[in-house]
Amino acid sequence: MSPLSRRAFAGAALASLLVACGGPGTTTGSSTSPPPSVSEASVPPPAKSVAALGRSVPVGLKIPAIGVDTSVMQLGLAADGTVEVPPIAAHDRAGWYRHSPTPGQTGPSVILGHVTVGSYGDGVFRHLGELNRGDKVVARLENGKSAVFAVTAVQTVAKADFPTDEVYGDVDRPELRLITCGGPRTGDGYQDNVIVFATLST
Repeated sequence: MSPLSRRAFAGAALASLLVACGGPGTTTGSSTSPPPSVSEASVPPPAKSVAALGRSVPVGLKIPAIGVDTSVMQLGLAADGTVEVPPIAAHDRAGWYRHSPTPGQTGPSVILGHVTVGSYGDGVFRHLGELNRGDKVVARLENGKSAVFAVTAVQTVAKADFPTDEVYGDVDRPELRLITCGGPRTGDGYQDNVIVFATLST
């Protein structure tokens, strides 16, 4: 993505996540806000070179450490310019933003999910913040292959301090971003975002 489209996507994603996690909300910050400092413990370690995969749409996502095994839908942009989110439904599933790289391609592939789904209870990413460095994330692809990622960092950040550059910035290797809401819940929804960073491992 170009810097301009990436910035627009980041703002749209931030706005949509505020209403994606079980309650109404309003935007509380700008995608142009400076990103928060990243602690040394959360800086991804150097990864050995792994060859990028060809483009293939993700159809499933498995995260054994937190019991996630879900189908993946495709998400685009809503009429108001915000990123679409999966529908609030009993059988909640994750959604891949189709204008990001597919999992395994060079660049940051972005998958979003709910933390709660209204009266239906827990969302598919309810336990995302419990992941640890080294945990595996497996994206099942339309071509029958799988892209296996290893978690490098998990961050919980205030929505107003969303780290745009770290999440959406260009990278020279295949990476994955998993995003949901988190932190304290208020009448307007959740105050924070939980972001998982992972790199292609096999």
